Order: sequence, then C-alpha cells, then structure tokens
Amino acid sequence: MPSWDGGRGGRRRGEEGDSRGQGGPAAAGAEEFCLVSRVREVRLLRRQTKTSLEVSLLEKYPCSKFIIAIGNNAVAFLSSFVTSSGVWEEVGCAKLWNEWCRTTDTAHLSPTEAFCVFYHLKSNPSVLLCQCSCYVAEDQQYQWLEKVFGSCPRKNLQITVLTCRHVTDYKTSESTSSLHPPFLKALKTQNFKEPPCCSLLEQPNIVHDLPAAVLSYCQVWKIPAILYLCYTDVMKLDLITVEAFKPVLSSRSLKGLVKNIPQSTEVLKKLVTTNEIQSNIYT
Repeated sequence: MPSWDGGRGGRRRGEEGDSRGQGGPAAAGAEEFCLVSRVREVRLLRRQTKTSLEVSLLEKYPCSKFIIAIGNNAVAFLSSFVTSSGVWEEVGCAKLWNEWCRTTDTAHLSPTEAFCVFYHLKSNPSVLLCQCSCYVAEDQQYQWLEKVFGSCPRKNLQITVLTCRHVTDYKTSESTSSLHPPFLKALKTQNFKEPPCCSLLEQPNIVHDLPAAVLSYCQVWKIPAILYLCYTDVMKLDLITVEAFKPVLSSRSLKGLVKNIPQSTEVLKKLVTTNEIQSNIYT
C-alpha cells in the first residue's frame, strides 16, 4: 500500500522572530518546507491556455469509463490501438516535478519527454483516457488522486489501469526458467465483478507506485477497478511487450474502442521505429 501522507502532512509554525523581524531556525525550516511543497505540487492544466482546472478532472468531465495507461509501453498500447481508432480531444494535463520527472514546459514536449495527458472521446465524452509516461513520486500520489478524482468521486464508473513491471519483481514458487515474459496478470478491487482478461496476480506479489495508489483509492471508495500488470524483461518501449496487452482489448472497457486491430498493429510498429530514431537523436 502506498503512503498518501505527501501533500497533506502536518506543518508546525516556526518560532517567531525578534522585534527586527528575523525568523529563527524553525521559521527558516518552515519556509524551506513551503518552498519544496510548492515545487513538488501537482497541477492539472489546460495545455492550450496554461490555466489550472478549477475543480477535479472527473468533476469537470464526468465519465463512465476511465482508462489509465502508466509507463511507456502501456501508453504506446493505448496510442496504437485506442487513440488511433477514434477522435480524442485533450481535456487536461498534469504538471509536476520530482527527481525522475522534470517536465516544466507542458506546451512544447519533446518526443522523448515524460508527460501525463488526459483525453475524452469526442463521439462519447463519457469515455476518459489518461496517458502517463512520467513518474509520480510517493509524496505526489495523493495530490494526483485528489486533482483527478476529487474529494468525493462518483461510484458509477469503471476504471482500467495498464502498466508494466520488470519480471524480476514477480514472485513465484515455480522455477524462474518456466517464466516466459512478457506475460499479463490482473488485480481487481472488490467491486469489480467482471471476469478479468487474464489470470489474477498471486500472493505474495504486490503492486507499486501510482498504479497501487489508484487501485487502493478505488478499493476505499468502492469503485470498480482492475489493474492489468505486464511483467516484462524489457522496460524500454518494446513491440512484444506492448502487444502483451492485447487480451485487454476484449474487456468491456476497451471493446468497441478499437476499429481495426491489424491497422493498429501497423501504427504500433511505426511508433516503435520512430521512438528508436528519436531516442538516438535525444541521447
């Protein structure tokens, strides 16, 4: 279970300075804490106008299906098989800064830069999609959840989360030589009643980072949610790893969103090839 203390931790007022207005060490520490909190704040913006959303994303754009891709391979899967099959309109993006994600100019992202962007389907705005290739730190996860879901999320929606982990994180009593990555596992909340598209994740395996935070949040709020976790031996953008998510296309959340699977596969191949070229340019 991720810790959600970040962004709401208690603050003690520093000792007041003397009559000349000079603060003591505690005041300096409090000022530094406030500065760090501002730097690590998660903001949801309209990228076109660079203005913040006044309310949470799901309050502004209510939906019945919310599909969240976290990590390069999951994002590539949605880009190739879902967003290429319909007209999707951007409704917001997350701006954040941490040790692993330093996106500051959300209006001009380079091809290899991390991002977190939200879209809805123009023909059916009740379908919302998130493509998140940036790392959301532990102390920022609660902020992200609050800015996206709000303080009192709706119950009549279904959430699907896609992400990857390295196969060395997978725990099993069987011989590791019997594992053939990439392979897919599922973890669902108690209120998710549909059969998953793959076998469930066995104990004592656990999930990490933002996917764990989303699933825990949904469990607490009794929101039907399922996580599809792809275990792979290649964490960079990889054709075979992306295609391991294909069984999810038969799920109720994604069924009907993909028009032409062979055409989407060609889109994926071009995306992987383009990424390899751009990676060589930007490294």
